[in-house]
Amino acid sequence: MGILAEKNNRKFANGVVYLMETSDGYKVEVTDTFLPYYTKDCINENINKLKDYNLGTRNERWMVGVSCMSGCPVGCKFCATGKLKKCRNLTADEIVAQVDFILSKNPDINPENCKEFKINYTRMGEPFLNIDAVRKAIEIIDARYKNVHHYISTIGIKGSDFSWIKDNITLQLSLHSLNEDRRNDLIPFKQKMTIKELGEIRTKSNLKTTLNMTLVSAEDFDINELKKYFSSEYFFIKLSPINRNDISDKNGLNTGVITAINLA
Repeated sequence: MGILAEKNNRKFANGVVYLMETSDGYKVEVTDTFLPYYTKDCINENINKLKDYNLGTRNERWMVGVSCMSGCPVGCKFCATGKLKKCRNLTADEIVAQVDFILSKNPDINPENCKEFKINYTRMGEPFLNIDAVRKAIEIIDARYKNVHHYISTIGIKGSDFSWIKDNITLQLSLHSLNEDRRNDLIPFKQKMTIKELGEIRTKSNLKTTLNMTLVSAEDFDINELKKYFSSEYFFIKLSPINRNDISDKNGLNTGVITAINLA
């Protein structure tokens, strides 16, 4: 284990998604994207890119999206990862190898010279179901790159320890609905925290905890419920479109409420 081979890739306006394979035949997805703008730059726009199509470069906001598993047992109804028949945790070395691979594709760019260099644990798998390997990978990456910031995306696994989320590590909570029954339908994984429990999470990160909402229906967003459970002092909300795939179409989710084009 630990050796990753490139099998395929898909190019987008602001990056590339690579399909990799471990030495024992497990599929892994990793992304290489640059995000030179912020959400506020695209208010009242139908697509999430600037009017002049100036997407910038990796030297501004370089983001590497890594997998912590091959496949995923969570089974979110708009995510294609769960359809993989083979699933296993990745080792710390296999997680770090994804970062090494992306850097090897960009030999002229030094991440330490980038304005922002981010590692997002958002591709295949639920990080807190493989948290020891994720934490070890973070330790290795931190030793190499002084300006890196880690974003760990989770549905909120019951019993998780969040006390180590601090400084250059930020938590992203996969919320997707403010209705408990609806969220249970979208994320049919029994060992996840309730919305109330998610709202009680506190970290010592340099940044607020992000609430990720892929809005399938307008009914999933209720401003009163949002204020009830999540204080703006500790949480930041991010609305995203569905990346359409066979699973989302099969479940009739299609594009969801947010119709912006997700470039990555």
